[in-house]
Formats: sequence, structure tokens, C-alpha cells
Amino acid sequence: MTAATHSTLFPQVPDSADAVLDGLDPEQREVATALHGPVCVLAGAGTGKTRAITHRIAYGVRAGVLHPSSVLAVTFTNRAAGEMRGRLRQLGAAGVQARTFHSAALRQLQYFWPKAIGGSMPRLVDRKIQLVADAAAACRIRLDRGELRDVTAEIEWSKVTQTVPADYAPAVAKSGRDAPRDPAEIAQLYAAYEDVKRERSVIDFEDVLLLTVAVLQDRHDIAEQVRSQYQHFVVDEYQDVSPLQQRLLDLWLGERDSLCVVGDASQTIYSFTGATPDHLLDFRTRHPGATVVKLVRDYRSTPQVVHLANGLLSQAKGRAADHRLELVSQRAPGPEPVYTEYTDEPAEAEGAARRIRELIDSGVPAAEIAVLFRTNAQSETYEQALADAAVPYQLRGAERFFDRPEVRKAGVALRGAARFGGNDSLLDDVVDLPSQVRAVLSGEGWTPRPPAGSGAVRERWESLAALVNLAQDFAAAKPGATLADLVAELDERANAQHAPTVQGVTLASLHSAKGLEWDVVFLVGVAEGMMPITYAKTDEQIEEERRLLYVGVTRAREHLHVSWSLSRSPGGRPNRRPSRFLDGLRPGSTATKGRATGGGAGGIERGIPGTRGSAPRRVQRTPARCRVCGRTLTDAGEMKLMRCDDCPSDMNEGLYEQLREWRAEQARSSGQPAFCVFTDRTLVAIAEAAPDDEHELARIPGVGMRKLNRYGADVLAICAGQYPAEATDQD
Repeated sequence: MTAATHSTLFPQVPDSADAVLDGLDPEQREVATALHGPVCVLAGAGTGKTRAITHRIAYGVRAGVLHPSSVLAVTFTNRAAGEMRGRLRQLGAAGVQARTFHSAALRQLQYFWPKAIGGSMPRLVDRKIQLVADAAAACRIRLDRGELRDVTAEIEWSKVTQTVPADYAPAVAKSGRDAPRDPAEIAQLYAAYEDVKRERSVIDFEDVLLLTVAVLQDRHDIAEQVRSQYQHFVVDEYQDVSPLQQRLLDLWLGERDSLCVVGDASQTIYSFTGATPDHLLDFRTRHPGATVVKLVRDYRSTPQVVHLANGLLSQAKGRAADHRLELVSQRAPGPEPVYTEYTDEPAEAEGAARRIRELIDSGVPAAEIAVLFRTNAQSETYEQALADAAVPYQLRGAERFFDRPEVRKAGVALRGAARFGGNDSLLDDVVDLPSQVRAVLSGEGWTPRPPAGSGAVRERWESLAALVNLAQDFAAAKPGATLADLVAELDERANAQHAPTVQGVTLASLHSAKGLEWDVVFLVGVAEGMMPITYAKTDEQIEEERRLLYVGVTRAREHLHVSWSLSRSPGGRPNRRPSRFLDGLRPGSTATKGRATGGGAGGIERGIPGTRGSAPRRVQRTPARCRVCGRTLTDAGEMKLMRCDDCPSDMNEGLYEQLREWRAEQARSSGQPAFCVFTDRTLVAIAEAAPDDEHELARIPGVGMRKLNRYGADVLAICAGQYPAEATDQD
């Protein structure tokens, strides 16, 4: 379901470094040949960013500039990393590491744990839900299944934004985040969750990043060993980097600038997980000598689809909108997007299923059709409608292809046939590779015709049919290939998680559809209350919803169907209206007032001459150390106090009590919890430091510029032995 699907499945490896550059457009070629110094690629949807960066790596390797083992390419999903490894292998650049942040960090943590910490590394848990449930039980707080999921998401957000339990509530208030429960209660659950993990000697996925950061920060010898291994970094989907991931990337880089980042601020749709496009948008500021390349030639979608995508962003607001890219379709004209209004949701699902059935009957492969919705809860209605229309489908986000039991069993059967096929009567009358595969898989449940209906039986058949189709493509690309050759190819693909296409309509949420594409896309439920979603209240949240719809639109290559329903159920009150994002874009609607600012054109921006060596570098943070015993601090709460929790405090108890009384008064007058003024730990830090001026006060973690402006005069007056009222009178 990517552009690679439409090319030869098994292309010949380029015979030289220059041959790697064949077929790239001028901007993509610039990316591929910019092998030194910081490079920022601003890549619009469908502009071939993965092609550009994989050819960049392959060109560098084939030209002898980059050693494969010295390159670390980082992306955000195992699927994307697998696809990247597959493409690099096809370009003759095998050996390059392409991993997710978590996967790369986990490998390093496992390798260096005995040296850095000693003993056995704690067990990694793949699901937090049960631990959160146990933490809630310890706190005597009852959580249903949905609340458990919400609290788990809050814990994950806290950790990737490097927020400790004591600071959770003020962090939520500062960010404008809507907490699913009382922030103080979530902070309590978060702290209990960390206690449960410690008691059971387990860590979670966020701990992998946090612990790797701590090791690299604390052990300079280990950091230097990692940096000697990896000297060139490529980061895909850079707009989705969290503060914690950026911190890890900085530690990997050290003082070097051999970094290439790729992203699109207009596709920032994961801010609820802690992702922020600021690192992408600030890249040129941090690296004045960077080469910036803008990719705007859209090879994926027709001019009609691209026009709608550009129109969606033309009225966007905010910083990401200021850096939007105006896409230019490189494809022949196609049909206009189709807009359909239905009376209710079941009618909308039935209408989509009916149209999909017609498309499949006309020859459109089911795998080239997708139904995209805002929430997973919408899936069931479409599953039922497609099943009723006898349309095969697959749910995006299900088990990975090569991890499916039927695929594993098929692999074992094919491997056995490759080794001992001469003694297998099933293979007596077949000579060509596809026939051999069909014969072997017939014993696993494959039949020439698919089973009727849907469900688990149909899903197993679809998996086996995908292997049969892959064998046919493999034999066509490599005449004379044997069953053993196919088994080796399957092993390579399994290692890279490069799965063949399953023949079924894809049902997916808009979030999980990112990075994919289809010939035909049905965007359903595009109504107010669902797009934007009801709980999107702030301007920032509304704009992220707009970007989410933009991602959905740009998944379509040729046919795009946009629909909404006037009520939820048959006979319901028809009080819904189409999404505001479609105003002025769908026929018969009026445009809402917007800025319609010009988007960024494609092209290349060179770094400031002479700044490659003199560009301001990131400040290399020295490890925070306890001011009492000198131990390196990694806990955020201890770093706030600049001492270990169990080291003696030199706090002025009288000053601390005065600060507490003042905080209580501020909380009463403002009608907010006391921790929203300053947390207990911040008050302790202030009482220990007893700052004399604003500069010293601002250096205390937890005292940001906003709080300094609001409370600074009062706090300094109290530290000077005056009451705030007295200080005001003197002023």
C-alpha cells in the first residue's frame, strides 16, 4: 500500500553509486547527495520522502562516504523501519540499522546494562494496563476498562514529556491538557504505578528511553562508545519527536552535526502522546548551516485530491500552518472527490459498502480500497456492512503479518517442502514454483476459491492467499527460482517485517492510516462532533483535527469519497452538519473566513556560508550532580532539588512555612489547587536556595517565566524576610 507496490516487487540492485540516483527528481537528488552536515527535508504528503532518504543512505554507502554499520536510521513504527530496511536491501545497502527509537534504545540498554548498572536487566512489560490496575487497587481507586486506558495514556504522556508524578498536575495545567480524572488523583496513580514496577523489578517502554538517556548522560565512556559506532543519523517523521526522544537523539549525536531529519509539520497528529513539531520547525535556528530541501511534487494523488488537501490547509492557523507546503500534483487529472450525505450512520456504512462492492466487481483490487474513520468505535458498523455485502476486509493495527499463526505454520511447511520435497507426494505432479507453493499451502487451508463470509476462517485464507500471490510475483521476477529461494526471501521479509499485501478492504482509524496509501479512500463520519471531535476545544486541538483530516485526504491516490450522516441512528433527530473543515471546499458550501496564506514552494535552501563550522551548537548538558554527595542525578524530582532525596537538607524551615502559608493564600484567592501555584518540591527547592534576585529564582526548576512574572516579587520578598504586602507598600 505504498508507492513501492506499483513498481517491480523484486527490482535489480543498482550496479553503481550513480545508478542509485537514477529516477530521482531534482529535489530528491539534492537530498540524496547532501551527505555532510545537518540536512532538513520538509516533505509534503506523497512527495517521496522515504525514497529520497533511502536513496541518500544507499548513495552514501555505495559511494564509500558512509559505512553501513555507522548509520542509524530512526523512525516511529516497526512497519516503517521494516519497509526502510527492505528498500535499503534492494538498493544494495544491507547492513544499515533502521529501527524505532525504542528498538535502538533497547538494544543499547541490553548491551550496556551489565557494565553500567550490573546484574540482570529488569523484565520489559509490553502492556501497562494490568500494572495500572494494580496501582489503582493499591490506592483504593476503582477504574473501569476505559478509565484504565485513559490513565495509562496519561502516564505515557508524562514520561515522554519527562514529567514526574509530583509535577503532573501543574504540567497538565500549563499545557492546557484535558485530564480524564482529577489531576491530583492521576498523579497519585502514576506514583503508585512506579512503585509497583519497582517492587516487581519490571520496566515499561518509556523506561527504556529514560534509562538509556540516564546511562548515556552518566557514563561518558559508554556515550563515546555509542558515538564511535553510530556517526550518521537519519530521523524520519521528525515532526512526531517527543522531548524525551529529542534528548536521546542529542546524546547520540554529542557535538556532531551529521544529522538528516525528515518531516512535515502539517502531518503532526500525535501531540496527545507528547509529540511536537517544534524540533522540526526550529531546526534551521539550531543549525544555521543546515541545508533545507522542500519536497512538494506529489506523485501519489491526482490534482483533484491535491487541490482538496491544499484547500484544507489554506485556512489553517498556528505555527505549523505558517510552514505548510503547497503540494503540486505530478499525476494526470482524475475524478473529483465525491461528497455524500446520509440520513444516519447505518445508511452511511451501507452506502459505502455498496459502492465498494461495485468497485471490486469492476476490477478494483480490494487491497487498494480503504475506509478511514475518526475513532475505532466506528469500525463495527462498517465491519457489519462490508460482511453483509460479501466484501473481504482487514482491520488495520491487527497482528503483524509474519506473526500470525497461519503464516508461521505455512513457513514451516514451505521450509520442510524445500528440504524434503523429493519425498512429498503433493509435489510429484508440479514443476513450477507457484504450483509448488499452492500444493504445499493447500494442506494448510488454502483453496483456489475464498471461503464464504468473513471472520477468522476468511482472515486465515487471506493470509495464505497473500503468500501464494507473493510466490507468483517472485517466480516472475526471478525465473528459475526454487522453493528454497522463496523460503530465504520469506525469512528476509520476516526479519524486515516487509509483509505482502493482503487482499481485503482496509478499515482503519485516521491515526493508524498515516504512512499508507490506497487507490480509493472513503473518509466517513466527516461531521461536526466527529471531525473535529467533540472534545477538541482549544485552537491548537482544532488545528490538529484539521491536520488529521488532511492526512486522511492525502492517503487517496485517485478516488476520494467523503461522507457524513445527519443522525446517529435510523429515525434519530437530523441535527448534525458536515465538518466545518469542508466549508468552501464541498459543492454548495461557503468558505469560512481564513487567512489563505501562500504555502511554501519546493526547492533548496543552502546553509549560511561559513557557518557549518561556526554554527551555534547545542549546549552539551553536563550531568546533574547532588550538591551534597556528588552522585549523578537522574530522577527529575531530585534534579529539581539538586540533591538526593536521602541526603541532608539545609532548608530554612521557617522560610518554608512562610512560603506554604503564602501559597495557600494564593490558591484561595485564585480558586485553584495549591500545587498549581508551586509544587511542594519546588517550595522546598526555593527554601533551600533562598534566592536573592530574579536570576537566582529563575534557575530553580519549576519556576518558569510565567510564574516568575506572577509570583516572583512575592517569593523574593518572603525570602528577604518581608511579607509581600510590605514589599508592595515600599514599591
